Amino acid sequence: MGRRLVLGIVALLAVAAVVVGFVFAGSAGRLADGTQIAGVDVGGLTANQATGLLESRYAAAAKTPGTFTAGGKSFRIPASELSVHVDFARAVSDALNQGGGSGVVRGFRRLALKFSPISVEPSVTSYDAAVTYEVGKIAAAVDAPEHDAALVRHGLHISVSPGEPGFEVNQAAAGRVVVSSLASFSRSPVALPVRRTKPAVTVPRLLRVQQLASRVVSAPVLLRYGGTQWRVPRWRLATLLQLAPTLSIAGPQAEKYFSQLRRRVNAPAKDATWAPEPGGRVRLVAAQTGIALDIERSAELMLAAAERKQNRVVTLAVQPSQPQRSTEQARAMSITGTVGSYETLYSGVPNRLHNVQLVARLIDGKLIAPNETFSFNQATGERTAAKGFRVAPVIINGEVTTGLGGGVCQVSTTVFNAAFEAGLPITSRTNHALYISHYPLGRDATVDYPDVDLKFVNDTGHWLLLRTFVGSDSLSVVLYGTPAHRTVDAIAAPLVVSGKLPVKKTVDATLKPGEVKVDDPGVP
Repeated sequence: MGRRLVLGIVALLAVAAVVVGFVFAGSAGRLADGTQIAGVDVGGLTANQATGLLESRYAAAAKTPGTFTAGGKSFRIPASELSVHVDFARAVSDALNQGGGSGVVRGFRRLALKFSPISVEPSVTSYDAAVTYEVGKIAAAVDAPEHDAALVRHGLHISVSPGEPGFEVNQAAAGRVVVSSLASFSRSPVALPVRRTKPAVTVPRLLRVQQLASRVVSAPVLLRYGGTQWRVPRWRLATLLQLAPTLSIAGPQAEKYFSQLRRRVNAPAKDATWAPEPGGRVRLVAAQTGIALDIERSAELMLAAAERKQNRVVTLAVQPSQPQRSTEQARAMSITGTVGSYETLYSGVPNRLHNVQLVARLIDGKLIAPNETFSFNQATGERTAAKGFRVAPVIINGEVTTGLGGGVCQVSTTVFNAAFEAGLPITSRTNHALYISHYPLGRDATVDYPDVDLKFVNDTGHWLLLRTFVGSDSLSVVLYGTPAHRTVDAIAAPLVVSGKLPVKKTVDATLKPGEVKVDDPGVP
C-alpha cells in the first residue's frame, strides 16, 4: 500500500512538471521575456524582429560621432573612421539559444529566466590600426611630461625648483573604451583613462646637493702647478659648476676655462730631429717628453676642493705627452750627412721674395721614405691666397706676366738641382717656356698645381730629410740621409738662338724725322 502511494505521488509530480513546462515554454521562435541585448529589451520578439530593431537603433546612433574627454580637452570620433561593426545577429542567436530547447526543457529554462533574465553584449570588431592612430593623436595632444625638481642658479645663490607631475593617456585602455563607446547606442561624452606620472627627482632628494653646491661657490679655490698658482673666484666657480644630473665642473664655460689653462700648463713634446753641423754632417737631437694638463682629473680635483669648507687648494693633474717620433725611431732612419744640395740666388719685387720664402717653409723638414716618390705639388698643396701667396711675375705660355704664386718655381728649381746633384731618379720635370740665364743650362723646373709637377724617387735605401735655408738673397736646399757618394756628371748642348729677334716699331712724335730710338733691346 505504501509503495503504491509513493509511485502515485511521483507520477502526479511528473505530470505537474510537464504541465508547468508547457505553460512557460512559449514560442520557440521568439526570445524569452525579459531578454536584453546591449541593454535593449527584446523579449517576445522573433530573431529577425530583434535584429532589425537593434540594427536600426545603432544606425541612428552611429550617425553622431562619439565624444571623448581627456586632460580638459574634447575629441570627436565617428564610428565609421574606426570601421566599428556590432554583430547583433550573433547576439540575438546566442540569446535565443539560452532560452531555447524542446518544449518542457524550454519551459523550465524560461521559468528560471524569470528570476535571472538574459543579458547579452554583442561582439564588436574594429580596424586596430585606425584605433591606434586616433588614440595616439589624442595622447599627443593631451600628454604632459613630468618635470623633475632641479637646482637653479641665480648669480651665487643656488635654490631648488620643485618638480611637477605629468599625465598621459593610457592608450591601450583608451582604445578599448573608444571602441566600446562607439559600439553603444549612447553618445554621451566619455572620459578616457589618464594616469598621473611622478617626477623621478624630488625636492628632498636635491636638498643635500643644493647645500653642497652652495658650499662650492662659498669661497675661492686655489690651483697650483710648478710654482705657479691661479685663484678661481666665487663667480668663476659658479659659471664652471654644472648642476645636473650631478654636481660637476663641466660644460662650455669649463671647457673654455681649461683650454686657456692648458696653454699655460702644457709643455709640448718634441720629436727627435736633426741639426746641421759643419762639413755637411747632421747631429741627432733627442726627443723630449712633454707635459699635458689632465683636464678631466683636474676638474674632479677642483670640485673636491670646492666642496671642502677649508683647505680649498688643489694641485693640477698632468700626464706625460709622448713625441710622435722617438729618438730610437730617428736613429733607425740613418740620417747622418748630406746626400745632395744646391743654392740659388733670388731677387725681384717684394711679393716674389715673399712667395719664395713661404713655399720654402712649406717643404722644409719633409721626410722621404726609402723608395718613396717626392712630389713638390703634394708637399706644398695648392698655392692660394688663403695660404698667403701673393701676385708676382711668372712665365705663362712663353711670356712674362703676373700671377698668384710667382717665384715658386725658383724653389722647385733649387729642389730639382739638389735631387739632381744627389743622383736621384727624376721622374717628372718640366723646363720653363723661356731660357733663364741664372740657372745652369737646361736645369730648371717649373711647376703649376696640379698638372705640372716635380717628382723624384728616393732610391738610396735610407730615409731622406729635405731642408731649406732661406737667406736675405739666397735659397739653399739640402737633402740629408746616408751619403751614397755618387758622382754626377752634367753635360748640356750649346745654347742655340732659335730665330731672329722680332722688332716692334712705334711712332714717337717727339723724335725728329729719320731719328730712331731703341726703347728695349729685347732678348733672343
